[in-house]
Amino acid sequence: MNGEKYESAFGMSAQKGILCDAHMHTSFSTDSSAPVSSMLDCAVARGLKAVCITDHMDLDFPPQEGEDVSADPQLFQFDIEEYFRVLLRLKEEYKDRLEVRIGIELGLQSHLGDRYKELLARYPFDFVIGSIHLVRGMDPYYGKLFEGRPDAKAYEEAFEETLLCIRHNEGFDALGHLDYVVRYGKHQAREYSYCAFADQIDEVLKELISMGKGLELNTGGLKYGLGFTNPHPDVLKRYRELGGEIVTVGADAHKPKHVGYEFKKAASILEACGFRYYVEFKERKPVFKRF
Repeated sequence: MNGEKYESAFGMSAQKGILCDAHMHTSFSTDSSAPVSSMLDCAVARGLKAVCITDHMDLDFPPQEGEDVSADPQLFQFDIEEYFRVLLRLKEEYKDRLEVRIGIELGLQSHLGDRYKELLARYPFDFVIGSIHLVRGMDPYYGKLFEGRPDAKAYEEAFEETLLCIRHNEGFDALGHLDYVVRYGKHQAREYSYCAFADQIDEVLKELISMGKGLELNTGGLKYGLGFTNPHPDVLKRYRELGGEIVTVGADAHKPKHVGYEFKKAASILEACGFRYYVEFKERKPVFKRF
């Protein structure tokens, strides 16, 4: 479906800029201590019109060597019933200032497709991010993945893992931070470019398009010192060239100060890559909005 058909089907906002942060974490996530209200207050202060809270749900997250992350079997999981109770209350409380949507970020693994399908059938999420946080059972964040070999080898494995995981998990709406692995390489982008991994990345992008799934522009890469978003703008441009049209935008904030981080730059990047709009999800349906 091309952009004109999307525009006719869903309509587009006449407002300028990116006005929804669709990727953020609160104290429901293991790696954040931010009260939900603190994230919402910051979004209001920055002029956003909507947010989607997307706390981490990584089933079967394994112990990570060298880190004390094995003591809690519920690591990167949370009480979804309590999550909805809290967020529905805040949705009502903030309704005159901010549209609060309820999402989730699933840590994809190839064997979890059926379990995630069952989970998503039970709850009325607005938006589901599917992310790859593990490569051969290792989260790049902890560093073990890069020991004793070039970063490029780990990056190649990460893209192969991404393709495998999305083929076995159909329940997500957009793929989160495609080149997440590069944030934590020993030399970050020194051994990374779209061209260097074009074959693997193209397979991922083609699969997303064939599945009708979106691709996230995550500004966290700017926060982590990469000098570019995740994925790299060259990847976003290639997604557009291949026919991809569904791009969501999120800052991946774990603290209030990062809500809406570098969204002006994100809008400029998308325009330079050939996009006329970005996408927000509401009730699992895409809403296309002009910059």
